Amino acid sequence: MTDSRNISISANLTALPDRVSVDGLETKWGEEWETDQTYAFHDSRDRDAVYSIDTPPPTVSGSLHVGHVFSYTHTDIIARFKRMNGFDVFYPMGWDDNGLPTERRVQNYYGVRVDTSLKYDPDFVPPFEGTEGKKIQAKDQVPISRKNFIELCEKLTAQDEKLFEALWRKLGLSVDWKQTYHTIGQHPQRVAQKAFLRNLARGQAYQKEAPGLWDVTFQTAVAQAELESREYPGFYHKVAFHFEDGSPIYIETTRPELLPACVALIAHPDDERYQQYFGQFVYSPLFGVKVPVLAHPAAEKDKGAGIAMCCTFGDMTDVEWWRDLHLPTRSIIQRNGRIIMDMPDWITSEEGKRIFGEIEGKTTFSARKIIVDALRESGDLDGEPKPTQRMTNFYEKGDKPLEIVTSRQWYLENGGTNPELNAKLIERGKELNFHPDFMRVRYENWVHGLNGDWLISRQRFFGVPFPLWYPLDANGQPDYEHPLTPSEDILPIDPTSDVPEGYTEDQRDQPNGFTAEKDIMDTWATSSLTPQIVTHWAEPGEANEALFHATFPMDLRPQGQDIIRTWLFSSVDRAQLENNCLPWANAALSGWILDPDHKKMSKSKGNVVVPNEPIEKYGADAVRYWAACARLGLDATYDEGQMKIGRRLAIKLLNATKFALAIGREDENHHVADAASTVWNPEDVTEPLDRAAMAKMALVIREATLFLENYEHSKALEVIESYFWQFCDDYIELVKNRAYGTEDAHGNKPTEAAIKSARTALGMGLDAFARLLAPFLPYATEEVWSWMHAGEGSVHRAAWPKPLPYATAAFQVSPDLLANAGQALAALRGIKSKSKVSMKTPIKSVTLAVDPQVRESIKAALGDIAQAGRVIGDFSLENASTVIDRLQSEGPLPAVSDAVEQVSNAASSALDTVANAAAGLVGVATSAVTGNNAASAGNDSTGSAETVITVTASELGEPPAKKPKN
Repeated sequence: MTDSRNISISANLTALPDRVSVDGLETKWGEEWETDQTYAFHDSRDRDAVYSIDTPPPTVSGSLHVGHVFSYTHTDIIARFKRMNGFDVFYPMGWDDNGLPTERRVQNYYGVRVDTSLKYDPDFVPPFEGTEGKKIQAKDQVPISRKNFIELCEKLTAQDEKLFEALWRKLGLSVDWKQTYHTIGQHPQRVAQKAFLRNLARGQAYQKEAPGLWDVTFQTAVAQAELESREYPGFYHKVAFHFEDGSPIYIETTRPELLPACVALIAHPDDERYQQYFGQFVYSPLFGVKVPVLAHPAAEKDKGAGIAMCCTFGDMTDVEWWRDLHLPTRSIIQRNGRIIMDMPDWITSEEGKRIFGEIEGKTTFSARKIIVDALRESGDLDGEPKPTQRMTNFYEKGDKPLEIVTSRQWYLENGGTNPELNAKLIERGKELNFHPDFMRVRYENWVHGLNGDWLISRQRFFGVPFPLWYPLDANGQPDYEHPLTPSEDILPIDPTSDVPEGYTEDQRDQPNGFTAEKDIMDTWATSSLTPQIVTHWAEPGEANEALFHATFPMDLRPQGQDIIRTWLFSSVDRAQLENNCLPWANAALSGWILDPDHKKMSKSKGNVVVPNEPIEKYGADAVRYWAACARLGLDATYDEGQMKIGRRLAIKLLNATKFALAIGREDENHHVADAASTVWNPEDVTEPLDRAAMAKMALVIREATLFLENYEHSKALEVIESYFWQFCDDYIELVKNRAYGTEDAHGNKPTEAAIKSARTALGMGLDAFARLLAPFLPYATEEVWSWMHAGEGSVHRAAWPKPLPYATAAFQVSPDLLANAGQALAALRGIKSKSKVSMKTPIKSVTLAVDPQVRESIKAALGDIAQAGRVIGDFSLENASTVIDRLQSEGPLPAVSDAVEQVSNAASSALDTVANAAAGLVGVATSAVTGNNAASAGNDSTGSAETVITVTASELGEPPAKKPKN
């Protein structure tokens, strides 16, 4: 039986290229992963063996940008890490292909719009097939039936999804592509409709007719979570209302076009200026409508004149006043944003009727101009309008301010009106592990600030329909209080084409018949159920039940920080209502991507970068490296400089691994053997420098593992990468001569044990790096793994490295030896750099000043240091204390003395670290690594102490002769 501490390889050395390259690895390994089903979920039924991810379904409405690559890479790193730690990773991918973004794209792409009065045309051909990003005006769009429009939506999203999948595959997402879904697909529709019907039966879903936010461009209701507050230019108009005796009272308003909709004047009850008028009546200018002067605590004494007109409706404050004070409804704005065409019955004066006739059918902007001109002419406008900037509510995808119209809508409880549910949702937020934790407050602030339930109905076309019909009375009027519902076993249904039980199609829209609910669900109403959709909640069959119990509640929800209030909160709400639990244990929240000017990237700003470009230029691993460098929750700048570093890292891994595998297997013509099987036994690591390298590797594995377990991928990468470069730049350079068995300058050849020690440490180190970097650089690591472990499967199915083999190999040696030896080598290189000669120039003699304690440590690696630095003569180490004594005897040299004191102090500190590390790594127990964490805390990420090594004397030999140019 092979010792678990050993690392076996079966190298395919003929696969080693003459010159390494990362180009083409995406195609090579992407095809291999697909063929081998490397990332397939194995349908484990043991919940403890499964790690399930609620992957964000990207909106399929055009193209992705690097911001998507950024956040999805973060998720993939965790998925790969968990898979290598033995979990059966459930990592599906969805497409959010319904809703307004898709509709808008289809309208522009094909040049069409919906007209619900038109019948379906099976032979319809759209006027355009892609308009190259140009926006087609509504008046130029061809009207088509709802069914024709939905078919075009389905066609275009299918095309977009293929492009999205190709990009995700090239990026290297380890998704199980058999586990995909579409939010408009049959299965998600069934889940959404089933959940709604159950909410309805429990009284958690309800409908009511009430004033609500309305987008006049998209002609649909808008929920609180979809609001975006923006600065909007306007004017304050000081307008006179009049008492019965003709005396004026002035209000200031930015919306004089709403004067016909005024139902009261409102002031704060404590405002002494207006207390005498409460309960009296005034008449509106131009229209002469009698309205009361009332008090309400929401009135702002220091805003404008301190008294405001309440109209139905200008903003949500109007709605609050209207509801609290039981005011009448006098709406004048239609759903299209224009003034109503019918003369209101509350306007009775001839002058009022004349003026209202002038604004009938006008936009609010045009109506405002007409009203202001009329006020100026009547003398009711005091002075000229004053410009102002005010915060106005917009739909997040709209470009016009929202209006408030009265309509019948469906709502779902979310804690906005139910204090008990609100408290429960706050409690769920405390149970959820937020990464980073400071994001929790955003969730809590949102839940605390809710002022109404979730409006889930939309007056659009491409979405999940409500599974409802309404009975019609003898006059053909719908009975909204008693909707007709289908049984769950026939879901999903479309009420506009399906018929309720007990009715026939010819009774549709006929007296005593039925009519369909024509609204669709908000896209978030479907997306909020992704945990239930992907885990096959409430689906019949033993396999579906087993999948649900093995994957739900899920382990991870990754998403952007900007949709905590929408997707994250709504998902918690749905799981609480349906499952009485959290939908997942962890939420990982990515920040935004900023352009070079530190502005958020967005399609609307035109500053996005298409991800295909940097992937083609630098490779997928390089782009992933850039993404991985960013911490969760923090914004990051698009930086191609980091991508270049990532590409260099991948190439260096290929070169270093090729070097280590080829050592000792080359013939005189530098050809390597066809194959080689090797067992790297930690006990074969016998040389102090090799043991130091293994000691540090044990620490790196420990720290990287802890960081990744805590979803801190950027810190894990920093730890791994830092040591990788030290391993390549210092360790490999220090031991390569010994690994080759090269004689030193005095003709001494290393022993077989010393050679084997170096080769074993090199192999064990690079084997560990291949696995440690696999979540970050999947292509380069798969390539080197195929060289080291031919025929043994993917590195992404290999075990995550454990500290034990490396702690065993480190036996009683501190990792600081490697750092000290590296500094000594740097000092030797510095001699040559200062003299501006080649690094191949031999050093005849050299003396280094080090602390006595560090001196003993370095002496153990002096042979490797001498060969790496090409020291051919005397190589001596001098105690730092001796240097101090000599300098002091030669006179006061404060600057030098300070520097030497720094050397001494640093060396003393290093001694403590060496002692602690050595004690922590004695034996072979994994706990040895844990014991060394304290020693590493104050230094670099893996425990090396700061030690200053100085050159006190040196003599260079002759530089090597330059080769003549051909």
